[in-house]
Amino acid sequence: MTGSAVAGSPEASAFPGERPVTPEAVREHNLNELEYGRILELLGRAPTMTELGVFSALWSEHCSYKHSRPVLRTFPTTGPQVVQGPGENAGVLRLPGGWAVAFKIESHNHPSAVEPYQGAATGVGGILRDVFTMGARPVALLNSLRFGPLDHPRNRYLFAGVVRGVGDYGNCVGVPTLGGEVAFAPGYTGNPLVNAMCVGLLRESDLIRAAAEGVGNVLLAVGARTGRDGIHGASFASEELSEKSEARRPQVQVGDPFTEKLLLEASLELITSGLIVAIQDMGAAGLTSSSAEMAARGGVGVEIDTGLVPTREEGMTPYEILLSESQERMLVVATPTRVAEVQRVCEKWELSATPIGRVTDDGIFRVKHHGLTVAAIPGQRLVDDCPIYHPEARESEEARSRRSAVPPLPPKVDLQNALELLLDSPNIASKRWVYEQYDSTVQASTVLGPGGDAGVLRVPGTDFGLAVTVDCNARLVALDPYEGGKAAVAEAARNVACTGARPLGITDCLNFGNPEKPDVFFQFREACRGIAEACAAFDTPVTGGNVSFYNESPTGAIDPTPAIGMVGLLERVERRVPSHFAAPGDDVLILGTTRGELGGSAYWAEIRDFVGGRVPSVDLEAERRLQEFLVAAAGRGLLRSAHDAAEGGLLVALAEAAIGGPYAASGVGAVLDLERYAPRVALEGLLYGEDAGRVVLSADPADGAALAELARAHAVPLFRAGRTGGSALELRAASRVLSWDVEALRRPYFEAIPRRMQHADAERSAGE
Repeated sequence: MTGSAVAGSPEASAFPGERPVTPEAVREHNLNELEYGRILELLGRAPTMTELGVFSALWSEHCSYKHSRPVLRTFPTTGPQVVQGPGENAGVLRLPGGWAVAFKIESHNHPSAVEPYQGAATGVGGILRDVFTMGARPVALLNSLRFGPLDHPRNRYLFAGVVRGVGDYGNCVGVPTLGGEVAFAPGYTGNPLVNAMCVGLLRESDLIRAAAEGVGNVLLAVGARTGRDGIHGASFASEELSEKSEARRPQVQVGDPFTEKLLLEASLELITSGLIVAIQDMGAAGLTSSSAEMAARGGVGVEIDTGLVPTREEGMTPYEILLSESQERMLVVATPTRVAEVQRVCEKWELSATPIGRVTDDGIFRVKHHGLTVAAIPGQRLVDDCPIYHPEARESEEARSRRSAVPPLPPKVDLQNALELLLDSPNIASKRWVYEQYDSTVQASTVLGPGGDAGVLRVPGTDFGLAVTVDCNARLVALDPYEGGKAAVAEAARNVACTGARPLGITDCLNFGNPEKPDVFFQFREACRGIAEACAAFDTPVTGGNVSFYNESPTGAIDPTPAIGMVGLLERVERRVPSHFAAPGDDVLILGTTRGELGGSAYWAEIRDFVGGRVPSVDLEAERRLQEFLVAAAGRGLLRSAHDAAEGGLLVALAEAAIGGPYAASGVGAVLDLERYAPRVALEGLLYGEDAGRVVLSADPADGAALAELARAHAVPLFRAGRTGGSALELRAASRVLSWDVEALRRPYFEAIPRRMQHADAERSAGE
């Protein structure tokens, strides 16, 4: 593969000792013939190996979105609350009083599969930087984690390592973890998912965007030195996992949260003091993506000398320096007259700020190494000209047949004993083992921590707060991607509204298998269609996110998992509503309609060993009315607790409300009469069906009339089921009385995961 430059095209030379570009080298860089042909046409000559590495990184799925971009354009992304939508490091929504919230979710799946601790830790580090480069101080972390079943030693190892990595990094930086979700299913055994979300607060006037501007302005590398860790991290994230993936371990980045804290403080000072023009995290594809994308956003060129970049190791080549994904690094643009001031701020925070290049007017992404030009690429085309693909989308016959099937086996246990088995399932059981490893109270703004429907924090110096959550029921998406996509947004919005907050907007992390397979792309397209419709119905625009494809291992693709991160505004933070029964003597009320739909339910999966059936449909208008009722009722102080009925159905929601919070000394029982509630629904479906749009409330009996009137005004079905009190959860329905001791339910609920993870502790001890 050789060629000569056409007239007027920028010249570049191979770095001494660099491999020639051969067909084998092109394949190794995950570029196909169409893409390589586009490169030859763009350059008018053969690329150098350094240039090939640049194209490989920026044209990877992870950076270019070449299979997903047309679908993502269908998302609603605008609204009066949107300050910054997709296309920047993080989305930004408007809050009262000149405040704004920046938030984003990203995946770090493949690195965590081969090195769980560092893979998860650096995922947290990366998402923190995405938020504080907008000028926002991080105030909350969340995560969405998926693993194979815990009876498998490798899954326990990955689970333990990921949780420790997430906790250690966030705790060291001093950002509270306020919520998240953890789920387990066979499809994640070879490919765990690690999605990290960060929420930050800023004054809207302090918002900064990552666009390089001003010809002659200086590019500075700020923060940690560049090493060889993480090279080809973006391309690694854009291929299927295999038995060879373990060899990728050296490509997993290594995090240093203490440097991250210094970088955070230095970056915010540089932004708020007005010393810099732009700032960008050196994340996926490192210096390559940060410099090229900043230049493209600003419509300018850049010239970098990699020989000036501070490195950790001797003899690093331009190729390695450009593609390294070493952590805790920023690229800053400043006017020449401000460089010394920028350096003084960084020195105060014990960081270096090294000039490595400048903004140019020729539109070229140019890389030199001690004067030798090793890359010269038209910058806008480098970012924008990756071929866009429109894969075939076709649902598989297996998926259609699974949706129309019914359980072939009878229940393992009766309806009475099924509840305890469900509460002992790691998917439903308390995740206290996870979040007790996280600091959820640092910064002293947390008012509702992990263990409920959503985390809530106070915006300092104000009367209002934010509710934050991450949600996705992947089992529903696998069975019906369209309804599952709608359900993920609806559950996130319901969880936020249960705290009394009004949903504002979402960020998404769309985890799927290989998009080149028609059944996978069908899942992706249909899930996005459902997400788009739900966001439009709820006025919750998509402000950005991440697509993670190629989540496949030799055992197959993961269940499609579009994790939805949502923020909501709680206008009076003192009116926040917890998830658990507060005290005896309160009315227990059920919102919504129960039809007893069991398709895709946890009951069928856990009690009848069957994943299938037609999933519940989501009535978006009914969900919107339910959200508005919850916000209005909370705002008037009419609610003692609110908890959505989701996985496990109505009975699990009632049991969780009775069990109480993770650190409560005891729960609060209830006596309930459901004889007149949904009388045509079979008892199995009444107790364990997973119909959408339902919430369990508790309230002062004196407020019953006001709640009933409010429910009528919002056209939300409301049923008074009974009253809290006693030490048992007692339920009358279908001429039967079922009763469970609350303390007996608390044991499996809180002990399910620790009991299984004792094996991991024993295995680790044996290994030591």
